[in-house]
Amino acid sequence: MSADPQRQFAIEVVNRLVEEGYEAYWAGGCVRDYLLGRQPKDYDVATNALPQDIRRIFGKRKTLAVGESFGVIVVLGPSKEAGMIEVATFRSDGNYLDGRRPESVEFCSAQEDALRRDYTINGMFFDPRNNQVLDYVGGQEDLKAGRIRAIGNPTERMTEDKLRMLRAVRFTARFGFDLDKQTAQAIRSMATEIEVVSRERISQELRLILAHPNRMFGVQLLESLQLLFPILPILENHWIPEVTEVIHQMLLAQQSDSFELSMAILLSIAFKKDDNSEKATLEMCRDLKLSNSEIDRIHWLITHRDALDEAHQLPLHRLKPLLINPHCELLLEWMQIAAEVHKKTFVEIEFCRDYLDRTSVEILDPPPLVTGQDLILAGLKPGPDFANLLKKIRNAQLDELIATCEEGMKLIGLSVKE
Repeated sequence: MSADPQRQFAIEVVNRLVEEGYEAYWAGGCVRDYLLGRQPKDYDVATNALPQDIRRIFGKRKTLAVGESFGVIVVLGPSKEAGMIEVATFRSDGNYLDGRRPESVEFCSAQEDALRRDYTINGMFFDPRNNQVLDYVGGQEDLKAGRIRAIGNPTERMTEDKLRMLRAVRFTARFGFDLDKQTAQAIRSMATEIEVVSRERISQELRLILAHPNRMFGVQLLESLQLLFPILPILENHWIPEVTEVIHQMLLAQQSDSFELSMAILLSIAFKKDDNSEKATLEMCRDLKLSNSEIDRIHWLITHRDALDEAHQLPLHRLKPLLINPHCELLLEWMQIAAEVHKKTFVEIEFCRDYLDRTSVEILDPPPLVTGQDLILAGLKPGPDFANLLKKIRNAQLDELIATCEEGMKLIGLSVKE
């Protein structure tokens, strides 16, 4: 695997700590990714150096005490490309009172540190000086077997940190591994306790699961582990076999990494126009602490999912605003997915793409011919009719029936005032 600035910096951090007389290794996910032949997204270092020692060695100006009480110091790299490295003192965790974080930590040995971690594939250390793996938890064996297994007693690991249940789903789907039976049983037995985890952390894991190409497998895992409904409760009364099979096929067919499209596909089964499901769906999204832009995109996709089904028959004043909407590309992808799953033709999709290819932005979204100021100059007083008059002119403009301000004013029985 070729070196890069971040990897080189991670090696230098280990070397410096060892030169000062301490143990130091790469730790956690970067070791897993390295052993899988993947480029680690970032590097973490674990050491027996205490936080104050780490800051002394690298200098206070080059370090950030982001989690000093938990033994975590960030060391800043020499360049933007080198990034930053989290250096953590080997530790064992005290009691977990909130199902998420330990009340206290004690500094300890590398082996004890490994035993506190979540899954065996994340519990290994690596010495980049001699390419030696330190594996106290059977992580190498599980990597080779393609297995996600909790370290030690799986019920204890999940009880300590309930978010680990969702992390199991993410890792299993991401790597296409199998989930260890005892680990799965522990998750299933306490799935409803995921509700004690903050909604922000839940939605963060859900984003990672749904944005991955193996999202269908991720959703199936959420189902089988009984985590899906505690996370997305609005689905529970609509999750019937004939519907879920279609949803699975759509998620499998999705090519983009759009979290919002995946969510729209999932939530569409509970979204009915003739009841309060729209309000309930939006409230659930807000409860998950999704961003306003994510909620707007999901809502627009669901409410417009059928809008282009007969695109070639739509008047231009209805077609053009849909095609220029920034979410239209995702809508067209959803249409294509639905066509593939239901074995329908792609005529409307091809019509929309062809129309977009051959039509300029000036025609799709031209500047308005008439403004409210024009109506005031023509003698109209601002009022409720303004919006209707302007909309009538705008629709005629988009339908390419008029092309000038004069024609627009004439359409509503007025003339242009100089």
